[in-house]
Amino acid sequence: MDASNTIIQYEMTIQAEPASVFAFFTEPERLVRWMGASANLDPQPGGLFLLDVQEGFVARGKFTEVMPVSRLAYTFGWEASRHNVPPGSSLIEIDLAPKNGGTLLRFKHSGLPPAAVPAHREGWDHYLARLVTAASGDDPGPDLWRKDK
Repeated sequence: MDASNTIIQYEMTIQAEPASVFAFFTEPERLVRWMGASANLDPQPGGLFLLDVQEGFVARGKFTEVMPVSRLAYTFGWEASRHNVPPGSSLIEIDLAPKNGGTLLRFKHSGLPPAAVPAHREGWDHYLARLVTAASGDDPGPDLWRKDK
């Protein structure tokens, strides 16, 4: 598998202002509306990214770039090294731009080992769909993937 296949990318439009969408990545109470059970976030360069996605799945990393309402990047990995992706070993980049009264979201997850890409792609398919719903002002409902509810 070539290196380009180890990058997961999405581009989507969300019917909300960029500042609102940005908050769904940087405010714990908004983040857990679409992903996770609890979060500890310090959205500044070098600050902690800690997300308890569900029992046994805790993501950890550090924010590397924080440009309010337009760009966010943080390292990402799993405690207990799930999928051979230890904390801080991959990078998530989020770019937001105004588009037709909403927000164009460009999402990129890079640095994953090839074997980890399918599971992470499936996860992002699930969670980013929930983000679009939540950030647009609708209720994504309970996360059926959560085993610890």
